[in-house]
Amino acid sequence: MIAAFLIFAAGGKGHRYIMLSYSGSADAAAAIAAETGATAVQADSANRDELVAAIVAAVALDIMVINAGVAIMGDPLKLDPDAVDRPIDINVRAPYFAGVEAGRQMHDNGRIIIIGSVNGDRVPGAGFTAYALSKSAVQGIGRGLARDFGPRGITVNVVQPGPVDTDMNPAEGPMAKRMHASMAIPRHAHTDEVAALVLYLASPAAAMITGTTQTIDGGLGI
Repeated sequence: MIAAFLIFAAGGKGHRYIMLSYSGSADAAAAIAAETGATAVQADSANRDELVAAIVAAVALDIMVINAGVAIMGDPLKLDPDAVDRPIDINVRAPYFAGVEAGRQMHDNGRIIIIGSVNGDRVPGAGFTAYALSKSAVQGIGRGLARDFGPRGITVNVVQPGPVDTDMNPAEGPMAKRMHASMAIPRHAHTDEVAALVLYLASPAAAMITGTTQTIDGGLGI
């Protein structure tokens, strides 16, 4: 996992300090940090103390993107309960505690964006129960924090990708044809397409968009 969350802290009128966190993949995180001018900080999103400490270290935030996520699939009668607990820790508990701590550290009119999944809306087949549970919970976190932080002008939104070409779900992977068969636009999204939506939600133009789920799935969920 390269980026557990991204923190953009303000300096003056512009964003002068960028921090990204990672759990593993230190070399990849260092490369991204060098390319973007960010500071890379190691923190396990499943560890609440590490997560909160990393956010506190950023001091004052303008924008937080919470994009940690892991997938688990399989027969719920056979899955190891400990294996189910980890995605709940990373996909549910981490966005909640990161979002709450961001609210403490954030300037008014800030932005919190949580990366969820279209599987929060739909279960495409057997074996997705634990994953769908975690991504449905993210929707509630987004709506709830939007209410809690709205009086300060802080927006909270959830971006719900479908298949995206990443190491976890490559465009040429074993499940690609099955997923593409259900899509209006039968291909994986590119990471920059998801990033463009995140950038819009982080911009001043999106100041009145809050508590929403913004789906970018090529029509997988329609």
